[in-house]
Amino acid sequence: MLSQQLIQSPVFRGITADEMDLIIEKIQYRIRKYQKGDMVAFREDRCENLMIVLKGSVKGEMLDPSGKTIKIEDIMAPYPIASAFLFGQKNQFPVNVTANADVEIFFLDKQAVIELFQDNKVFLVNYLNSISNRSQFLAQKLLFLSFKTIKGKLANFILKQAAPDKEKIELPKSQAEMAQFFGVTRPSFARSLKEMEQEGMIEVNRREIKILNRQDLMRLMQQ
Repeated sequence: MLSQQLIQSPVFRGITADEMDLIIEKIQYRIRKYQKGDMVAFREDRCENLMIVLKGSVKGEMLDPSGKTIKIEDIMAPYPIASAFLFGQKNQFPVNVTANADVEIFFLDKQAVIELFQDNKVFLVNYLNSISNRSQFLAQKLLFLSFKTIKGKLANFILKQAAPDKEKIELPKSQAEMAQFFGVTRPSFARSLKEMEQEGMIEVNRREIKILNRQDLMRLMQQ
């Protein structure tokens, strides 16, 4: 069962269940269970284990300079948590990690990870790809948070989802969830969306957004 769960994770992808069984026999690991709302890790805690969500999901959150809680992302099974921060001079969690529901997490200590790098090339390449992808995600998130206005963030989000060739996008979450993602209140999010519609930049139909004026959206991002 554990082997089947782990080989679905990006860091073990391409390794067979039989190979995973052999790996598990050689390593010492832990599995911990958390309930909804439990704190899995605090920001600036030492990151000393490869952690993989086996069941459920966790969320990463941080405080902005004004003290508001900003949700960075949800991490669902079978993805790793903070794998990019296991190594480096300051290997600390960048955010608070909280259980969204009942969660099971696989822990593998840093030394065992190093030994697996040496023994298994597939794991090594997967891990490098994983931390590269996380770094790119965090860079995009920092760019997103750098926009000073809600409208600027919305414009960036819409244009990124639409790419150069799409006129319509669909919001992946409810307005309440999108507001949490943006680090603002739901009324503020809804008001900004409405203002952009009134200004002729977009047309909103529930979760569907149609781009009417791409240039104005780009100007919002520069403000």
